[in-house]
Amino acid sequence: MKYIQWGKWLFLILLTATNVRADDGYRLWLKYDLLKDVAKRQAYARSAQFIVVSGNSPVLKTAATELQAGLQGLTGKSVPIIANAGNRTGGIVLTVGADANLVDDGYRISKKGAAGNLIISGKTANGVLYGAFALLRKMQMLEPIETLSLTSNPRIRYRLLNHWDNANGTIERGYAGESLWKWYALPETIDPRYQDYARANASLGINGTVVNNVNATARFLTNEYLEKVAALAKAFRPYGIRVYLSIYFPAPKTIGGLSTADPLDPQVRKWWADKTKEIYKLIPDFGGFLVKANSEGEPGPQDYGRSHADGANMLAEALAPYDGIVMWRAFVYKADPNGDRFKAAHEEFMPYDGKFDKKVIVQVKNGPIDFQPREPFSPLFGAMTKTPLSVEFQITQEYLGFATHLVYEAPIFKECLEADTYVKGKGSTVAKVIDGSLHQYSMSAIAGVANTGSDRNWTGHPLAQANWYAFGRLAWDHTLTSEAIAGEWVKQTLTKEPQAVERITDMLMRSREIYVNYNTPLGLSRPWTGVHFAPEPWQNKSSRPDWTAIYYHRADSVGLGFDRTAKGSNALAQYAPEVRKMWGNPATCPLPYLLWFHHVPWTQKLSTGRTLWDELCTRFYTGADSVKWMQQQWAQVKPAVDPVLFADVAGRLETQHKEAIWWRDAWVLYLQPFARQPIPAPFKKPERSLEDVKRLVDIYQLR
Repeated sequence: MKYIQWGKWLFLILLTATNVRADDGYRLWLKYDLLKDVAKRQAYARSAQFIVVSGNSPVLKTAATELQAGLQGLTGKSVPIIANAGNRTGGIVLTVGADANLVDDGYRISKKGAAGNLIISGKTANGVLYGAFALLRKMQMLEPIETLSLTSNPRIRYRLLNHWDNANGTIERGYAGESLWKWYALPETIDPRYQDYARANASLGINGTVVNNVNATARFLTNEYLEKVAALAKAFRPYGIRVYLSIYFPAPKTIGGLSTADPLDPQVRKWWADKTKEIYKLIPDFGGFLVKANSEGEPGPQDYGRSHADGANMLAEALAPYDGIVMWRAFVYKADPNGDRFKAAHEEFMPYDGKFDKKVIVQVKNGPIDFQPREPFSPLFGAMTKTPLSVEFQITQEYLGFATHLVYEAPIFKECLEADTYVKGKGSTVAKVIDGSLHQYSMSAIAGVANTGSDRNWTGHPLAQANWYAFGRLAWDHTLTSEAIAGEWVKQTLTKEPQAVERITDMLMRSREIYVNYNTPLGLSRPWTGVHFAPEPWQNKSSRPDWTAIYYHRADSVGLGFDRTAKGSNALAQYAPEVRKMWGNPATCPLPYLLWFHHVPWTQKLSTGRTLWDELCTRFYTGADSVKWMQQQWAQVKPAVDPVLFADVAGRLETQHKEAIWWRDAWVLYLQPFARQPIPAPFKKPERSLEDVKRLVDIYQLR
């Protein structure tokens, strides 16, 4: 019996040894493992012999403990936290104080004297916390800190994640398991994961989170659920993160017992004022409300003949005594068979520009449709000049292959942020609109629809963690490049081996364009499907026209694409003249946006020298083939990354290749009868028929 027991333990020891490098992805980019570079490790240890904390705030204490844990992990040395340095040098001092060069969340890292202490300072404790994480990031990437001098201010004030999480634990458009929030166990049980979530966000400078779905239920405004939300707020507070709530506009009727939810009704206004007071009593640092109203069936002020401004301003009035804001979403469109959904948000909101309360930010999706693989920037960014606007990005991959396909989203975010609206002449970028600098607004915000879930690695696809990371880094500083952010993430999360870093960064940087090529090239608008992923360009039946595929791509015997020039829907008129000129002529329109704005003949010669049909085929086929290239790149980094993580990503890339061919075949087989052109050499006709592909889609939607 003893020998059997010993054999069992020996097996477990050997199993542990063989998996000593196993990485389940839980630690994200916060991996403070002992550095292999001995010289760097010793240099960091000399500069971090102790930590001094000047202050007692919970956030400042968090900064100290996070710094202590990180330093001990990276250097292997125990680092004490003390109250006063005295004459000691070679340590790190955390301090809060006035600094004319810093905004509230900004930080400064500087060395005091040649052999002095490293000072991390901020106007607020939050700033010091962000500075502590920034220092650890520098060390993770093996950058020198001995003479570090760095001042960093966030360019945007409110940097939020929007969780589309439901009370039943599901996540709308979530592909990484169930909700992080265990509503059934709150407020009594606080999952340790809540703190780890807060740590990850604070390390990026994210300072707010909307915990529930924009398709909201009034249940979250009941005392039962407000106590649960208050428990989350308590868990997040030491990391400088405020909670926000999505609200259900008719709540005064559904849970308040009123006969109306009319925003101009005095009883309704009082109900919201009382409810807001109740919230702040439970959550003193509550951030405010996010609202989806009169959109996709959600009720709103228009049900009572009132405007979006009426609804938003009522909530702003309720928030007036407190430090909270209203984020009113501009994702609003009607089921108009003769209209163009592209134009809807502009038509809905422009009449109210300048009529919103000073506590209101209008939250605009990056593009005019709905988080497509590639969209032109929303025309609202160049039109609403009297109202602060926030940009809403989607980090979760609703139209980007869910958690199966590798798509690094920083280029999507940057494409929008760097787009020039020309609203005040050249250089009037979307980034300058939303950070408030273009129109001199003090209130600015950016939101990302979160891709987190209950999966152990948080995001389903291990490499999708890079999208959460990229959003946070760009929310802090939108001037950072996609490539620099990718390199940071790879070094902190996967490997520091130079060739592997270069290969993985290259994969990430090319992944979005590869996906677009086999999915929606040349501005080909995305078909609508119930699952938002399966290829279904033939889909033409729905309760409303803009929920069909043919509404978007407009394929016919003449050509392909949606004419949005003056000869078509004239959506281009919503942009500045300089933008209209750039996109208005099919001969000069950049190819990525061509089919967004023009119905192009199949035989039209493009700037590539190919006809529209031949160029589409080239992109469909080379896009699918490029997934093979990603597989080859990934195979070459195998020795440098964790074996468990390697196998996970390798499997997903194999699935991605199959599904890329599926998309390619669906489009080519569907469009060819319209184009009446052969598939150009050297590409081969798909081995399956269109009916075969349709059956695959039917099976997929049964999942």
